[in-house]
Amino acid sequence: MSDLTKIPCTIITGFLGAGKTTLVRHLLENAGGRRLAVLVNEFGDLGFDGSFIEGCGIEGCTQEDIVELPNGCLCCTVADDFVPALNTLLNRPNPPEHILIETSGLALPKPLVRAFNWPDIRSRVTVDGVIAVVDGPAVASGAFADDPEALEAQRAADSSVDHENPLEEVFEDQLLCADLILLNKTDQMAAGDKAKVLAEINEHLPRAVKVIETAHGKIDPAVLLGLGAAAETDLDARPSHHETADDHDHDDFESVAIPVGSVATPEALVARVERAAEAAGVLRIKGFAPVDGKPLRLVVQGVGQRIAHHFDRPWKSGEARDGRMVVIGLKGFDLKAVEAALRNG
Repeated sequence: MSDLTKIPCTIITGFLGAGKTTLVRHLLENAGGRRLAVLVNEFGDLGFDGSFIEGCGIEGCTQEDIVELPNGCLCCTVADDFVPALNTLLNRPNPPEHILIETSGLALPKPLVRAFNWPDIRSRVTVDGVIAVVDGPAVASGAFADDPEALEAQRAADSSVDHENPLEEVFEDQLLCADLILLNKTDQMAAGDKAKVLAEINEHLPRAVKVIETAHGKIDPAVLLGLGAAAETDLDARPSHHETADDHDHDDFESVAIPVGSVATPEALVARVERAAEAAGVLRIKGFAPVDGKPLRLVVQGVGQRIAHHFDRPWKSGEARDGRMVVIGLKGFDLKAVEAALRNG
């Protein structure tokens, strides 16, 4: 089977809160009649991001078009989760014309790209392209940038200090594997910050990769879909800090789902999330909750002190109006402080 007859797949990678799910929704909403399917992966057994896509009311997108894989990082569970799920989509009577794969914010894309060479699927699918979504304001704030001179000073002063930054390595691996990079949330950035981030991205890249500025993930699908990269045949050009599965685990991170009750106003929940985000080790908080007297579900997402909220959909008939906030942080983050902030305000 030639590449022309293989079903193209686009891998969408990016760090926590970069805007991957927003981008996927935009692509689904602007599919132009093309049959798209989505594999969405969340870190930990939480199943949160998929709920923003599944049953979202997008014309032409049905529940069977969304396959959610919540049981761990795709790059670590290729044999158990990814390949069987992909085969399920491929074996449908009316298979999709293009598949979008949204990885978790902690996933490394290269092991996933390598999986497209597995005998079970290599003759049926190809990686049309790897898209890295970058949270522009987060990078501009220095979230993933280390000072080389400071590190050298630390190394000279104390040889026992471990200077590895796993968050930086995940971020860099996502850039190194990309065929196209979206610098997202540029509407929240000053011109100087954009120039700074673009320069930093280019420092990471060993090859020419186009960087496109976006806001809210809005971009013509024709720009992203149909790249024809066949990335699974080009692995040597995509260097990685973690070349084997044994080198990569998520012991540095943990995620917890915390129940929350109804709130009086959206601002009340945002204030709770802001306080919870101040706890040591917290990377991201995202979730939903009912609001007194409102028929719609309130969604709140926060990375650092940048908190966004909106109403996403009506509560379904018979659905329990239960809230839940998912907290992702460095292992051992201050869970008691987070729970106190989210539950008690």
